[in-house]
Amino acid sequence: MFGNWLKTGLLMAAIVALFGTVGMLLGGGRGMALALVLGVGINFWAYWFSDKMVLRLYRAQEVDERGAPQLYHTVKELAQAARLPMPRVYLIDEAQPNAFATGRGPEHAAVAATTGILQLLSARELRGVLAHELTHVKHRDTLTSTITASIAGAISTLAQFGLFFGGRDNDNRNPVLALLVLILAPIAAMLIQLAISRAREFEADRGGAEVSGDPRALADALAKIDRYAKGLPLETAEAHPATAQMMIINPLSGEGLSGLFSTHPPTEERIRRLLAMAA
Repeated sequence: MFGNWLKTGLLMAAIVALFGTVGMLLGGGRGMALALVLGVGINFWAYWFSDKMVLRLYRAQEVDERGAPQLYHTVKELAQAARLPMPRVYLIDEAQPNAFATGRGPEHAAVAATTGILQLLSARELRGVLAHELTHVKHRDTLTSTITASIAGAISTLAQFGLFFGGRDNDNRNPVLALLVLILAPIAAMLIQLAISRAREFEADRGGAEVSGDPRALADALAKIDRYAKGLPLETAEAHPATAQMMIINPLSGEGLSGLFSTHPPTEERIRRLLAMAA
């Protein structure tokens, strides 16, 4: 648990440092001070409220055992197996098969699944997917995800704001430098996400396979989701690509920079590792 908290703390520090660097380059001392204050504020807000924001973005509806009995009872069974508190359960009315977990810790967690994934997967495969998501909860990866999802876009906004309205203390901006910051700052934020996300997915696959006791079920589920998700766009993820890292499979269409900087490891490699566990 200490390692996960350390990872989250380092991520927060990296994001705040990036904010400060962007602010210094675009606005000198005043810009750096403003950026650091903004970075700390967004980290505080993300810790307490970003899970609610993500669920609202995806228009997720909380369900109980009457509204979605299969989903609810499977989450309940797996939470008990993983020795976790029962998380809130949400359903997202989207055709693309996908799922994610969010929340700042096991006591404040939520698991969300799309209607598409319930229709696509067998009960055994769905169990593997939900075990994967609950492993994220157990490892507190959900805190890391919600923080990075909520502030990666803010870095891009800061760079754009500085480009058009900023200036150094002597009000003598370098437009070439400002343009470079506008381009590179969002990429740097994306690389921070990428640095932790792939290892986090591999670890959640391993933990999910252990919780469910069926690595092959998760491997089969990943193969199905990957195949069908590519042909079914998820508009919310396309509009807010920083949230894509939270999903079990990359929900983006792969066009432009989104495809070049995927926060998910190759599905084929994930499946290979799971099948090795099953063997």
